[in-house]
Amino acid sequence: MHRTDTRRAGPREWAGLAVLGLPTVLLGLDMTVLHLALPSLAAELDPTPAQQLWIVDSYGFLIAGFLITMGTLGDRVGRRRLLMVGGVAFVGASVLAAYSTSPEMLILARAALGIAGATLMPSTLALISTTFHDPRQRALAIGWWATFFAGGMAAGPLVGGVLLELFWWGAAFLLAVPLIAVMLVAAPILLPESRDPDAGRLDLVSVALSLAAVLPVVHGVKEAAKEGPDLMVAVSLAAGAVFAVVFARRQRRLSSPLLDLDLFRNRAFSAALAVMFAVLVGVGGTMFLVTQYLQLVEGLSPTVSGLWYGPPALMMMASAVAGPVLARRVRPGYVVAGVLALSAVGYGLLALVEGPGDLALVVGGFSLVYLGLGAIAALGTDLVVGSAPSARAGSASAMSETVQELGVAFGIALVGSLSAAVYQSSIAGAAGPGLEPGVADAVEGSLTGAASVSGQIPEELWTQAQEAFVAGLNTVGVVGAVAVPVLAAVTAFALRHVAASGEGEGDGHDSPEGKDELPVR
Repeated sequence: MHRTDTRRAGPREWAGLAVLGLPTVLLGLDMTVLHLALPSLAAELDPTPAQQLWIVDSYGFLIAGFLITMGTLGDRVGRRRLLMVGGVAFVGASVLAAYSTSPEMLILARAALGIAGATLMPSTLALISTTFHDPRQRALAIGWWATFFAGGMAAGPLVGGVLLELFWWGAAFLLAVPLIAVMLVAAPILLPESRDPDAGRLDLVSVALSLAAVLPVVHGVKEAAKEGPDLMVAVSLAAGAVFAVVFARRQRRLSSPLLDLDLFRNRAFSAALAVMFAVLVGVGGTMFLVTQYLQLVEGLSPTVSGLWYGPPALMMMASAVAGPVLARRVRPGYVVAGVLALSAVGYGLLALVEGPGDLALVVGGFSLVYLGLGAIAALGTDLVVGSAPSARAGSASAMSETVQELGVAFGIALVGSLSAAVYQSSIAGAAGPGLEPGVADAVEGSLTGAASVSGQIPEELWTQAQEAFVAGLNTVGVVGAVAVPVLAAVTAFALRHVAASGEGEGDGHDSPEGKDELPVR
């Protein structure tokens, strides 16, 4: 199916984009708003440490696991229909979470939120793809979509802090009610329905295999980030890899696969996914470290720390909108390579941080890292969804979202492990013989552990722990400053065949069959 329709969007389509922004902002909010609510809900519900982890992780697990299924389901039943059904489910799960009376009830509600969220994420992106036919307008619309998400993430800590001051922890979950209510009223009016008329039946065996492939990998990566690599992590990753191979082989045999693997034959599609994954590995891990720096090194409250995420979020939002505009005159691969070069400067600034008092250096460096993410999120996502046939818009959107989820998870694990190794090497032996074994182990394990026993250790040891953490942040900055320019060069080469959107007809994206699937970009 060739995308030859280049009709330009009018006011109705742009108003529809604003409607799609509502669930997108909500999903961004939901990623960060819980961090502030967690202490309050823990005090009221008294979850065990394991239950507290599941309260946080069940949402991300099930979003990652169900994205491919829900994206493909939208292609079959209709993307607008799935968006609306998912919105109703998200509201119901949010109300259940807000009024949970036990840890088990909240874990169940968070799991339901994850499944519902998996319907919203690819549906919004697929509807943009099928609503905006002109390549330049579609790229700009996806830039705004990335901006909505970034804005929601940035506002989460601030909004959460205000709600906790005025109400109770459950209010953080009720943000979904007004936003989804407006979406449900406006969507039938402003959003066209779209589906693949030739789609076959949903293969439930493939659904099970996709979950069996994704969930063990996400679990293994998260466990590696928390506890370090061990036998169970290796088993989880190996199990996910085995099921991924079985899943792929089944897709090759099906006439209507859950995931069309021929999409990966498109160079723009595959290269854009790879670049987004690599960038988010760095950004996800760095974001994890910067959050700890703000609270444990600078000693800022969660609310104030959230406010310091404002400048990076603004940089990301600006580049998400400016990137597609610049790509009208400059090839997207070169635009992405350019912003990656700026990100490398940001990593370099993080390598220069010395300790408390370097807040401006950390925020400035992280802002440049986020600047690169904005343009890459917009242009990379546009390349992914624009390279796929319209009938596969949901499936392509789901792949984009899945890669981003996995990139952040891997980043926290890999970058966190690197930083932890440097921390433990720097602090080894510093605790001395005068401390209780449990306290010494906490100090030598991580800065978070040291913070938990800060009242039981000398001030000098706490300072050493902070310095050891900063040494880990510096190492990550050095690695990023070296690796990101290499990624920039690889990106410019891999995407060199993708023309700027204003260059007219020529050598555009490769279709899965090896021919152009789109007018030249």
